[in-house]
Amino acid sequence: MSWDPFRLSLQVTAVATIWLFLVGLGLALLLARRRFPGQTLLETAINLPLVLPPSVVGYYLLLALGRGSPLVEWSGVSLLFTWMAASIASAVVGLPLMVQAARAAIAGVDPALENAARTLGSSELAVLWRVTLPLARRGILAGLILGSARALGEFGATLMVAGNIPGRTQTLPLAIYDAVQSREYSTANQMVLVMTALAFLSLWGARRVERPSQRPKPQQHGGAGR
Repeated sequence: MSWDPFRLSLQVTAVATIWLFLVGLGLALLLARRRFPGQTLLETAINLPLVLPPSVVGYYLLLALGRGSPLVEWSGVSLLFTWMAASIASAVVGLPLMVQAARAAIAGVDPALENAARTLGSSELAVLWRVTLPLARRGILAGLILGSARALGEFGATLMVAGNIPGRTQTLPLAIYDAVQSREYSTANQMVLVMTALAFLSLWGARRVERPSQRPKPQQHGGAGR
């Protein structure tokens, strides 16, 4: 088994995770704390990658990152068929999981606690940093783990915008596909086991993070009859 696809997958997932944290947390805060026209439309657009075929998501990204797109026209930078394009595709498909979990966690923070901090003179940024985010950290972290796990396993959209170039854009899911096509089943089995282990650990970690720590209840000594 070649470890190049594994290392590239980790690289792509690391960058995608940064995008998930920055963009996903911002969208979660916006949706949890604001009401504005078009909110339902925005929520629907964010969740589209959950139901659209990966090839359709990849096609939209192909239009957004290809020649003639505003990004290319303004910046002159073409990201197609690079590992950065793979990281963008991975972030897009993982974004709904991050936003949903983080939004639910932020919406679950007691507003009375935030208002108490405001009455003590804390600014909105201080309230966010010292009250809201710490109280919602479990849900935010769980969403980040789930989104990153989805990014790690992305296949269709990555194939559309980054191709399947060994050593450059071939991530682990793409390498598995190539191994099966070439009937290299021993190599495919090894890579499948690695992917399965990573997915299992991600899901297990997300559930552990979501679950509040169980503190032992203090024992009561003595009884009413004494």
